[in-house]
Amino acid sequence: MIFVMKAARLTGIRQVRIDDVADPGVPGVGEVLLRVEVVGVCGSDMHYYRTGRIGSQVVTYPFTVGHECAGTVMAVGPVSPGHAGPVLAAGDRVAVDPLMACEQCDQCHAGREHTCRRQRFLGCPGQAEGALSEFLVMPARCCFPLPPTMSFVQATLAEPFAIGLYTYRLWKRACGQEHTPGPLLILGCGPIGLSVLAAAKADDPGRAVFMSDLRDCRLEMARRMGADWVGNPTRLDLLATLRQAAELGFAAAFECAGEQETIDQALELLGPGGRLMLVGIPEADRVSFRPDVMRRKELMLHNVRRQNQCAADAVAMIADGTINLDAMVTHEFDFAQTAKAFELVADYADDVVKAMIWL
Repeated sequence: MIFVMKAARLTGIRQVRIDDVADPGVPGVGEVLLRVEVVGVCGSDMHYYRTGRIGSQVVTYPFTVGHECAGTVMAVGPVSPGHAGPVLAAGDRVAVDPLMACEQCDQCHAGREHTCRRQRFLGCPGQAEGALSEFLVMPARCCFPLPPTMSFVQATLAEPFAIGLYTYRLWKRACGQEHTPGPLLILGCGPIGLSVLAAAKADDPGRAVFMSDLRDCRLEMARRMGADWVGNPTRLDLLATLRQAAELGFAAAFECAGEQETIDQALELLGPGGRLMLVGIPEADRVSFRPDVMRRKELMLHNVRRQNQCAADAVAMIADGTINLDAMVTHEFDFAQTAKAFELVADYADDVVKAMIWL
């Protein structure tokens, strides 16, 4: 017998419709059935909404997006052999890692599940329908139980924070045992940039973090979350100001805007031997780098894809109060208002930083 559920689906460029669709069925071995409670609207969702694609990942309509989510376990399938994680039960509240890795390819065996060759990711065209639906079936190992004090919204924020945490840890690991003095630069004060800030300040509160953005409301939020300096490049000469503030250049630049302009700014402001962490997703198919600037300072580029092995830590750090990202949530919507939420975020309207949709 086939049951139906509601799902919010893209039906064209900047078009969202709530449809009746088949439910995901009974959970299999190692899986759980979730009732989705909250979904966060992510910048990558906006790429699909505004342009119908991210690079070669092209939406075939209709399609359900959304991957930042938290939910309640409704049913549990048979435990998979060798299961090492927590045993879930109906009624458990969980945060969700949207990456479903195969666990069998060379990348998975190398501890790189985020580059799994056969991965499925919620809301990624050609891989898996997204979280903006009433129910989901997910691998149990992708679900992290919540303590009673942690809200569904906070659990949903663990997904973008895991990316920020992974990005910061990846930079530190790439530096190895080398001492990397100097301030950090974050370009873009959206949820990912703010998550990198939170991770950096939790690890090294004394290191100065400078941040830029085109929107004053986001700069103010960055300041409240611990940024040591914030600036809007439309209101000042960013390069001149930061060259004076950090005469030796920045140890690292975290590009979280996905724009050619911010990539150029990062290369100019990095100190010799500095590393550019490319976190933002450009809408353009190509970006460029000035080799003369990079060569003279022997700069390094490091691409960042999602997160890897940081989801559990992200949940724990929010749950125990090490990290507080509550202020990032500026708007909340009912499921019926999904189209309104997407339009708001797509246009950066009403000083939005992070919008949440309650199902």
